Amino acid sequence: MLLPQIKEREYRFKLALRIGLPIFALFIAFIFHTFITSSQNFQVSFFIEVAVLMTVSIYFILYLIYNGFSVKITDDVTKTFTREYLYKYLQKEIKNKKEYTLLLVSINNLNDINTLYGIKNGDRVLREVVVWIGTYLKSQGIENFPMGHLKGGDFIIGLEGLQEKYNTTLELMCLKSSEFKVDDIEVKISGAITDTSYSKELDYLFENLFETLEKNKNSKGEDNKSDIMNPNELESLVVHAISKRNLIVMTQNVYRNGNLSFSECFVKLQGQNGKVIYPKSYLKIINKLGLGVEFDLVVLETILTQCKQEQPFALNILPTSLRNKKFLSRAKELLKESKTKVMFVLFEMEYYAFTSRYNTIMNTLREYGALFAIDRVGSIHTSFLYLRELDVDVIRFDTYYANVEKLETNRSIIEGFNLMAHEKGLQTWIKNIEDEKTYEIVKEIGIDYTQGKYLATLQEVKKEKN
Repeated sequence: MLLPQIKEREYRFKLALRIGLPIFALFIAFIFHTFITSSQNFQVSFFIEVAVLMTVSIYFILYLIYNGFSVKITDDVTKTFTREYLYKYLQKEIKNKKEYTLLLVSINNLNDINTLYGIKNGDRVLREVVVWIGTYLKSQGIENFPMGHLKGGDFIIGLEGLQEKYNTTLELMCLKSSEFKVDDIEVKISGAITDTSYSKELDYLFENLFETLEKNKNSKGEDNKSDIMNPNELESLVVHAISKRNLIVMTQNVYRNGNLSFSECFVKLQGQNGKVIYPKSYLKIINKLGLGVEFDLVVLETILTQCKQEQPFALNILPTSLRNKKFLSRAKELLKESKTKVMFVLFEMEYYAFTSRYNTIMNTLREYGALFAIDRVGSIHTSFLYLRELDVDVIRFDTYYANVEKLETNRSIIEGFNLMAHEKGLQTWIKNIEDEKTYEIVKEIGIDYTQGKYLATLQEVKKEKN
């Protein structure tokens, strides 16, 4: 048990004693008064009953007081429901009401506020936002609604009815929030909405709210409803597809100096109902259910044992798999048995804090012919640490630069990374080339590997029978 937990228990016990002692004192005084004023001779059983009654009463009162302090309904800072109580409350509401809507209201710049103005001002902003939301919803005729502090700057609001009833309310609230300030502190607020027509399970509803929030930030108003699938059904389809190895493997050729060098693999899952499940849908399920290692092994085994081709394959791999003993052991067996070489593509953000650990793992697999590439170099998480300390073979630039305008504007950045990579003995790679002009600029810069629709289309790999 941690020290804060120990101190918390001590504090609650002492507080329970301070509250309970006057009650016990009055109880004892009453008993003594009865003994003194009564002329009746009491039997032994009476004294036993009094002792048992006092012991049970004292224990029960202390227990109630002690545990009463461990139950919190509202958050100290925001005065909204705590996450635990909100969860129980909403579960009960959803169970009792067939149609129910959840709103997510998020303070986007809370971290900046805490950094620039201090945590106390950050707490004040949280409280003021709650008051502002309550006032606004009241002006729209919505009162006595449950609202809870989920985490950070995120609040969940529960409303009876389906989301069509509240879509306009949320949109207007987010628009009106542009005028909202706490003194001189600018507060940026965004929101998302979902309802029980998506799912009856609260965890899925919360997940959908945060996914919708991110889509709203990135889609600039595009309609994303076409991708919606019941989360229970999606989980079932993903698990079944992995267990039955129902993979659709697509490849796209990667060229160097106009010659085919290797192919990159793209994996989709085939559901029981024939529906194709794309990575943006199945990756979140795989991560949630802890199926990353199993999935990566299925993909690697499928490619090496059934997709017989001469050129090497490049495929993405999760960091959890690369550090898993089961995966490493099986991967070594497969690489040893196969004549096909594999390049593992790593998403750069995941590896910056464990370079020495991953270097050891990569060097072990490199003995079996594996190569390694870091993806999305030049994106928001780029660090020179990768070029300096991570023992990869190839770096792949972020797709942001695979556009004529972006490439011309940031040409000096790409040329700099390209030069540094070559000085370190690494090769460079860019994908998503879709026109001749982009291709010509890439060639001028001297990037080693090129890939995109302009050079080759996606092709499905036909499994060969052994």
